[in-house]
Amino acid sequence: MASAAEVQALLRFLTQDAKVPLPTAMSKVKELHKAGLTSPSALFQSDIQTIKLVFLDEKLAKQVFNAAKRTSKKRTSTEEAAGGAGKRPKKSFTENPPTPTALEESLSLPCSTQNEDGLAQIILITNRAPLVLAFAVTLLKYTMPEQPLSSRLSLAQAVVSANSRSKAVSLGLEKGRSAEDEGWGSGQPVAKIMGREIRVLTRWGYAWKEDVKVLSAAVVKAEEPAEEQDGLVVQVEHNDQAPALWGLDLEALRSSNGPQTSATPSSTTSNLSIYTAQSARAYLMKSFSSPPKTSANDIKASSRKKSATGIAMEKEENLGLLLSALDLLYTSWAPVLSKDELDRRAWSWYVHVRPEVQNGVAGWGGKGEVKLFEILGLRRKG
Repeated sequence: MASAAEVQALLRFLTQDAKVPLPTAMSKVKELHKAGLTSPSALFQSDIQTIKLVFLDEKLAKQVFNAAKRTSKKRTSTEEAAGGAGKRPKKSFTENPPTPTALEESLSLPCSTQNEDGLAQIILITNRAPLVLAFAVTLLKYTMPEQPLSSRLSLAQAVVSANSRSKAVSLGLEKGRSAEDEGWGSGQPVAKIMGREIRVLTRWGYAWKEDVKVLSAAVVKAEEPAEEQDGLVVQVEHNDQAPALWGLDLEALRSSNGPQTSATPSSTTSNLSIYTAQSARAYLMKSFSSPPKTSANDIKASSRKKSATGIAMEKEENLGLLLSALDLLYTSWAPVLSKDELDRRAWSWYVHVRPEVQNGVAGWGGKGEVKLFEILGLRRKG
């Protein structure tokens, strides 16, 4: 079986360099690997007729072959230039991705040992989007436990972005059709999180657990082109053998893979059009501040300006407190609610505790208080 890095590199080449629509590219990856066409150089060393046997379209086969030719020649020129200078080219993150274990460890989120009484005293200052992110990423521990943390962060960020765009449209801050409305997510499976459907991308070969198979037949079928699915939207199945997922960034996909002239290079040539776990984590880590001090002693102590490191540590601790409160909320309901029902209730819980901001455009991005006792008060009684 091809490694996750090989599959993602081939998908990246097909969608970014060869401009193959994502659903088509995903449906052809397995056939290309079976034919030994696993890289741009392998495709270039082949011929158009061989490639046509996979894509069943001469124009598309020529498109892929020409892209492979350009990529291979560019790589050869770079290597020759580096050799002449007596230096080896640096390897990028995408060429040398971390192991699944190392990636998941690098994304760990803070936790708190504070007891319930202590949590109930905590008030945080934030805006609404990162609170949605915290609610969603914690929810997924209970509704999609088969997903690694990297996937939960990506999927949760997809929910935040979809929600933010909908709000921006309702306020008149965004105009025009979304990438979803224009069909950029067509043919991709969907996952429902906090009542919102998002398009997802299967992370083929991502073995983050030794005792779990990395690909399920149900999801492979879901990734076939839309016309082979009788017009139905395919829901991702949640079970212990379901593969890891990324949340697809359809707006970025439209920007990077839309009609372009040959003189306009793609702005995202090194990554797939996904919501990255690293960005989602960074957003969480910086978004939860402490309220201003009110007592005389606290004001005097806080008059000394905190270092950037001190501020970052305080925000990290605050995130740990919030996530602990959310864990207590979900843990109280998970044994008695189905995963679907838990998902349905999560949005109403968020609405109950979200910061109060001004109505309309004036409140866009506004910050307010999140009182952890309100989150704890939503727990199941008895």
